[in-house]
Amino acid sequence: MRAAGLVIALVLAPIAADAQRRGEYGMGRALGDPDGFYVPRAWAGNTPYDGRFTFARIKYRGGGRGAGWAHDYPRAESHFMRIMRQITTLRPFVESGPILGSNIIALDDPELMKYPVAYLSEPGGWFPNEKEILGLRNYLTKGGFLIVDDFDGGGMQQDWYQFVEQMRQVLPKSRIEEVPKSHAIFDSFFRIDFEKLPAYGNGGRPGYFGVFQDNDVRKKVMVIINYNQDLGDYWEWSDQGFNVVPSNEAYKLGVNYIIYALTH
Repeated sequence: MRAAGLVIALVLAPIAADAQRRGEYGMGRALGDPDGFYVPRAWAGNTPYDGRFTFARIKYRGGGRGAGWAHDYPRAESHFMRIMRQITTLRPFVESGPILGSNIIALDDPELMKYPVAYLSEPGGWFPNEKEILGLRNYLTKGGFLIVDDFDGGGMQQDWYQFVEQMRQVLPKSRIEEVPKSHAIFDSFFRIDFEKLPAYGNGGRPGYFGVFQDNDVRKKVMVIINYNQDLGDYWEWSDQGFNVVPSNEAYKLGVNYIIYALTH
């Protein structure tokens, strides 16, 4: 079943108004927890697992104003899950009281195995420890699917080299390959128009890379890497005047990722 396009109005008033009341447009205060993770001000706890599809955002340790993993939280996934609920038969978690859009999970948390799709933002700041490396390896080899997003391809490409090095520790025998435009992941629900896909703010063209099962591009994608782009940014601000065309394409690509992950 195909849809001609998306209606961004689906994600309007309730989420935007609530976020404005709570001042969640910035990162908020850098509150730390006992394990050293940044805690976004908007976080009100995780919703208890009940079998529904729930967006899982991966957290990692970081400093400054807050770790990059929390950028666009929780509006990005709140809007995105609202889209998934409206245009597919999936009935994902969207909100429950003050809890919006997703659960925040560490890579070494056994609960991660309950989430078929996980989202890692700003991998340039991701430095996993041994337990987190093992946790991600187990997650991927047992069928989990990882979306890597908010990836700046500019400058000296330090974020790319850093990410490749960490993935080498997670899956030592795996390679990162460019995903062919003819791959099923780009045609699992919407047919993606590559000319309309959003690029990062540096003006470069986006790229799509993946880690494939057995290093075979004909087999399952285990990790999809949005290089030189930031889908989460388009999801977050789609109700605030962002360009409609790339915002729609960002949603379409996200929908495809989830449908692909749940059917492969």
